[in-house]
Amino acid sequence: MSQATASGAKPRTERLPPLPPQETVYRRIRKRIHLVFFLLFVAAPFSNLMRFDIPRQRFYFAGFELWISEFAIIFFALMLLMFIIAASAIIHGRIYCSYACPQMIFSEWSQTVEAWAKRVTQQRMKASGPGAKDLAAKGLFYAVLAGASVFLAFVFTTYFVEPRDLLGRLFHFDLVTVGGITGASVTLITFLDFTLVRQKFCTSICPYGYIQGMLQDKHTLLVSYQDGPYEGRGEAKDCIECKKCVRVCEMGIDIRDSPYQIECVHCGDCIDACEDVLRKLGKPGLIHYTWGEIPKAANAQEPWYRRWGFRDAKRVVILLILAFYLTGLGLALSLRRPVLVEINPDRSIMFKVLDDGRIANLIRLKLANRTGLATQVHLWVEGLAGADLALPANPIVLQPGETFERTVELRAPFAPDGQDVHHIRILAQANGARKADAEELTFITPLKRK
Repeated sequence: MSQATASGAKPRTERLPPLPPQETVYRRIRKRIHLVFFLLFVAAPFSNLMRFDIPRQRFYFAGFELWISEFAIIFFALMLLMFIIAASAIIHGRIYCSYACPQMIFSEWSQTVEAWAKRVTQQRMKASGPGAKDLAAKGLFYAVLAGASVFLAFVFTTYFVEPRDLLGRLFHFDLVTVGGITGASVTLITFLDFTLVRQKFCTSICPYGYIQGMLQDKHTLLVSYQDGPYEGRGEAKDCIECKKCVRVCEMGIDIRDSPYQIECVHCGDCIDACEDVLRKLGKPGLIHYTWGEIPKAANAQEPWYRRWGFRDAKRVVILLILAFYLTGLGLALSLRRPVLVEINPDRSIMFKVLDDGRIANLIRLKLANRTGLATQVHLWVEGLAGADLALPANPIVLQPGETFERTVELRAPFAPDGQDVHHIRILAQANGARKADAEELTFITPLKRK
């Protein structure tokens, strides 16, 4: 009887001692990175790190003021930013979506504010009914989001309009000009995004997720669920079906179904949830960041450069292209002239004989200060004795962004040397410039004094 009972009894499951908490909590890391990118988002237009000034037709990048005539550098800078996002998709998957995308950062923040509003009303209105608490929570939530929408819309619009000008429009409740109407429209769109859209934008509108699906390959970083026949466990399944990984997912998916779901942004919340539950049962989590679907244990034995994502020749080529872009953009910015100098002859009149006997040619002169500081430009002539430019002042003072454009006389004494064409150079040098800009021209004179 005892043997039958013993043979029919269920095997006892040995309870393992709990493991220590995981060292890396991805949600905590992600929120810190969110804060860094939020501060960059706010600071960029005010520090001219990057912004378009549409009314003045300027593009500010890394502190440089680029004019629309410098489209080649602007195009190169924008291509660099696009290439960085594409390269991150190839190597690190959806890391941009979960760690740097403003839409994801603000969507998660609005959910946090909503939960905070409900918690506050529950604590402060214990004697009120559920309906009153719900109404108060929504009112508090909408009030906070309304203020945040105005602030974020202001910051976003400063990427395209000068901040001080936009601030004046905001204080005067400007709803008439283009800048004011744009700010009001962006505020409304931001509020609706926070309250209604949120992550739905990522799954239904944003094209980046679909593009990333085309860019990734077998070595791209994934959030992968790994249970069963690996790490020497045979066919054993360690998942206890708690479904905490599903409950914490902001996108509402089950990572166990596939690491390639278009909604998955690889945020790592499911990794933290699985580790938190299974470590209490003495087992490691079943969800990991992996390169492709290679088991985590295999990744741990690889060299450092493979663990950083450089796992094949294609990634090395991507790194080299990125270095080429950075080098080229750096050279283009360092070699650009802070003061634009354009000097051209005006041949509507070949020459003029002035009352004092000197000869004058007309010169079209354009000076543009492309810096944020006032500067002085000194001009002089080489190759023709006694030549000077009929300028209102020399040096010419240019305020930030100011353009001096005028047709002036280049005057020189008559030289009875039998030449009617003299090859000269006009030089212009701004304060602080390493060398002068030189334009080679011809000065035309009559063969004989009239």
